[in-house]
Amino acid sequence: MAWLPGIRAPMKLATSVPPQSPAGNRKSSPADVLADPRARLGMGAAALLVTALAVRRNRVSQGEAAVFRVVNGLPDSLFPPAWAIMQLGTFGAAPVAAGVAWLAGDGELAGRLLASGTGTWALSKLVKQMVRRPRPATLLAGTHRRGRDAAGLGYLSGHAGVAVALATAALPHLGPAGRVLALAAVPVVGLTRIYVGAHLPLDIAGGAALGLAVEAAVSLAKSHSRHAPGTARTP
Repeated sequence: MAWLPGIRAPMKLATSVPPQSPAGNRKSSPADVLADPRARLGMGAAALLVTALAVRRNRVSQGEAAVFRVVNGLPDSLFPPAWAIMQLGTFGAAPVAAGVAWLAGDGELAGRLLASGTGTWALSKLVKQMVRRPRPATLLAGTHRRGRDAAGLGYLSGHAGVAVALATAALPHLGPAGRVLALAAVPVVGLTRIYVGAHLPLDIAGGAALGLAVEAAVSLAKSHSRHAPGTARTP
């Protein structure tokens, strides 16, 4: 019976450490979390609320002003490329992106791009009227204004919102190179709006949050409408 201890030891070890499946060992990455539109909606709505409560109509915090002056004080020679990149966040970028997706044969993506981009732009106008924060030149002396002066109110940035909404909708459909370009372009669009003197940093953050939330809401709505007919049918 001398061989029995040698057999029992591995049996005890096997029962004390139960095997785990590969799925159980896997930890959720930020990309996995953001893939869920419900998570994107919650994060976007929370960030929008936080930034809206942080802004003031008659003053700018020292930290926000310092960030603004660093970007806004960059050389004037950067204006031509900055202007070109800035167009990725205009209202017209939404139908253009949707048209490209349609021509590529992806009608569902075209609908999401159009709804997310135009919806973000429209809602940004509503939020502006609610918060009513002026443009940087009204709040900070020495603001460098480049190009055509931006009209209306400052918080939040419609350009930043549209860029985030379009990029978030398109990201799952892009290849590795396309994803890198999209992820790089989104923050640059926001920085260009600070550079031309149209927005303060919190305006950009609020716009990005709105774009994320609107795109998530559109994604959820389309997902529900896609599944609704199947659940409504009776055999």
